[in-house]
Amino acid sequence: MTPLRAIFMGPPHIVLLDNGSLRPASVLALRATATALAARTGLGVTPVSLLHANKILPAELGDAAAPIFEPWLKNQAEAGGRDFLVVPYFLGPSRALTEYLPARVEKLRMLWPDLAVRLAAPLGAGPDGAARLASVLEDRVRAELGRLPPGPERPAVAVVDHGSPEPKVAAVRDAVAAQLRLRLGAAVRAVAPCSMERREGGEFAFSDPLLAALLARAPFDRGAVIVAMLFLSPGRHAGPEGDVATICSVAESSAAALKVTMTELLGGHPALVELLAERLAAAGAADQALSCPK
Repeated sequence: MTPLRAIFMGPPHIVLLDNGSLRPASVLALRATATALAARTGLGVTPVSLLHANKILPAELGDAAAPIFEPWLKNQAEAGGRDFLVVPYFLGPSRALTEYLPARVEKLRMLWPDLAVRLAAPLGAGPDGAARLASVLEDRVRAELGRLPPGPERPAVAVVDHGSPEPKVAAVRDAVAAQLRLRLGAAVRAVAPCSMERREGGEFAFSDPLLAALLARAPFDRGAVIVAMLFLSPGRHAGPEGDVATICSVAESSAAALKVTMTELLGGHPALVELLAERLAAAGAADQALSCPK
């Protein structure tokens, strides 16, 4: 990798950006990842959420309030900041990145026309993105495989994400699941992608199947099933008592022969920090304008 300090001539303000959550654990996880990325690159990295996190009481965050992007960027611009590089802590090209974020920046450019915001690629982008994420997820799944007691048949694996209205994000999930299937091979009886939830309407059918539906049909309705968590941070959905855990508990109560375990989240894995560092370096070298890479 190109040494990062050689890329930036007087480096821009680097932001590690997630979508945001009302749960303190999510903010603390983002901060930990930003610290790890800073240590890996030797550059300052500021953790910022797009939405929600500013509603968390500072007392729940070590007395350090969590910033959200638009007011944070406005404050930076008022203080003279003009050059920013955003590293998305996102799996795919969410509309938060392709629509909401650019609109916020354009609004501020009405006040500061020379405001420059570059956007790195999300984690699952490019020809290697899905394979890199699948490698991290494989580690999480194999850790669960090592803890399972011997059974009459091999476990099945359900790769679950939140569910997105953007087909390109669902495509990242599907590609990760396909790569994971190849990596796990004969260690499991089946691997399938699914969503925690999705919007109503046939136009969002690309998110199917839902996790609840998958756990009610063969071969995921019996024996050991590992729910591979395609989530980066804990929160209302992916926390210890979150929505995914509730769905798994309900499925188990409906099928006596089913035993579900959940993997750790992707966040915190050293390979993920390495991938973020590569995304940062590529964006800095390309000097690209604010847009979400395809």
